[in-house]
Parts: sequence; structure tokens; C-alpha cells
Amino acid sequence: MPKMKTRSSATKRFKLTASGKIKKNKANKSHLLKGKSMDRKRSLRKGTEVSKADTGRVKSMIGK
Repeated sequence: MPKMKTRSSATKRFKLTASGKIKKNKANKSHLLKGKSMDRKRSLRKGTEVSKADTGRVKSMIGK
């Protein structure tokens, strides 16, 4: 059976931590920033973890 290929788009978007959690960047930070408050934009800078429901799907996409 051949090896599973990783999805290169997923490897660019997600990082696996040492404890096995998956980190991702938040969306809505690229344009139309004028109408968003500074508090909202500041919180969008920080990364977050992928939800438990999506963890298995993302792990299979990044080949782990």
C-alpha cells in the first residue's frame, strides 16, 4: 500500500505541538480591518487550538 500524501495546504496552516495539540491562526485579519475594533484585531493576532471535533481530520491531512 502506498504512503499517504500530506496536504501541503494543511501543513502551511497547522502546526503540531509537543503535547499533540494542533495550533492554527485565526481568520478575519487580512482586509476590511477599518471596521473592526482594536481589541478584536489584537485578539486575532494570537493563535488558537483546533477543536477536538476537527483534530482527527486535521491530523490525517498533515500526515500524523
